[in-house]
Amino acid sequence: MKMSGSGNDFILIDHRKPFLDQDRLKEFTRSVCRRRISVGADGLILIERSERADFKWQFFNADGSEAEMCGNGGRCAARFAYLKGIAGPSLRFETLAGILSAQVDGKRVKLEMTKPFGLKLDETLLMDGEEQVFSSINTGVPHAVLFVEDLEGVDIIRIGRAIRTHPHFAPGGTNVNFVLVENSSQLSVRTYERGVEDETLACGTGAVASALIAAFKNWVKSPGSIKTRGGEVLLVYFEIEGEEVKKVFFEGDVHMIYEGEMWEEAYQ
Repeated sequence: MKMSGSGNDFILIDHRKPFLDQDRLKEFTRSVCRRRISVGADGLILIERSERADFKWQFFNADGSEAEMCGNGGRCAARFAYLKGIAGPSLRFETLAGILSAQVDGKRVKLEMTKPFGLKLDETLLMDGEEQVFSSINTGVPHAVLFVEDLEGVDIIRIGRAIRTHPHFAPGGTNVNFVLVENSSQLSVRTYERGVEDETLACGTGAVASALIAAFKNWVKSPGSIKTRGGEVLLVYFEIEGEEVKKVFFEGDVHMIYEGEMWEEAYQ
């Protein structure tokens, strides 16, 4: 099944009865996520059985790397599981970042995130003789957040790629978010995603990271409206106490694109 969460698109496969070779999953993911010559997607999600929750997933970025967490992918997985009768509208599922809970209401899905950690505010990197001030937090995966005054004029690919691969974030690298504060309740965000190695139309964990960093700076209040590059708006709800995030949810639409049978030629 092909699904989209705010412009992030994913291939979802019911893998409760495993049929894909575990040793070839990275290669399989890279093949089917190719655009124009295969299905094309930002990532692959395998829905599998869990003894601890309604289901568990394996999540792979388009480059075949496995990620601990993906917010928009998580919302797609929740709606997929509900539509397939795997779980009810209130559900829990297992990820490498921990067990997540979600609420499905039609195409609207609200996802509770795992507890963020690793908050660091206003650090500085020197790149090509230029200082870049950023903050960072892990919302299931690592994110660097940079606040800008001109979101359209930023060289997302050049700066994003340089930060993503900077030794400061070794060995795993980081996702990079460029954020414009519109007002006390709205941010606009563009994200360079690790694993996709490009700008994506949306990033759920990035939207949450951006909202939380802005909140720690007292620039935005809950719930924050996060306008994505694809034009959709995500809502981020959070409870903060001191430098600790007590709870964080984010909500948005999930779209069914199509369901079908993949031919072998798609992954050769």
